[in-house]
Amino acid sequence: MTEWASRVANPMASFPTTAPADTAVRPRAWISTLAPFALVTAPVLALDQWSKLYIRSHFHLYQSRPIVADWLDLTYTLNPGAAFSLFATMPPGFRSLFFLALSIVATVVLIALMLRRATTTSYSIAFALILAGTIGNLIDRVARGLVIDFIYFHHASFSYPIFNVADSAITIGVAMILLLSWLEPSAQSPSPQ
Repeated sequence: MTEWASRVANPMASFPTTAPADTAVRPRAWISTLAPFALVTAPVLALDQWSKLYIRSHFHLYQSRPIVADWLDLTYTLNPGAAFSLFATMPPGFRSLFFLALSIVATVVLIALMLRRATTTSYSIAFALILAGTIGNLIDRVARGLVIDFIYFHHASFSYPIFNVADSAITIGVAMILLLSWLEPSAQSPSPQ
């Protein structure tokens, strides 16, 4: 039988059935790639948006309700700056463009990091948290020009800046990355002899 006839008779014979021996990294399965988006980013983003909608519809601006007396209040504020009111004193036009551009760049970078084959599950979860927070605050900036903050920790003379669920997700994600980086064995450490 000629080569052409054998290919026509069995078209799948021309495709390799095993991966080449020099393939170092197998592609990540779609389920493991999309899991952080579905199991972390989407629920945290939904909680952030729901909590902001609840505060906006049940509170007047600057209204405060104690949750844990002398420790935790829900206080409705609008934040023109970044997390924990950073950069709130920048000129409004520049601030809006700056945060919009920064949020878009951060979103693209975080998605790219999450889709990399070399990204571990722990890092993917951290990136997914940061992504949820970034998108949550971006939605506020686009919809209202300001971010809704409402979680207020305080005691005696201590007063922590008012924040929201998105800010918490970003903070936890960054803390996870720092902790994971610290816990990983250094690539530069000399090998034992």
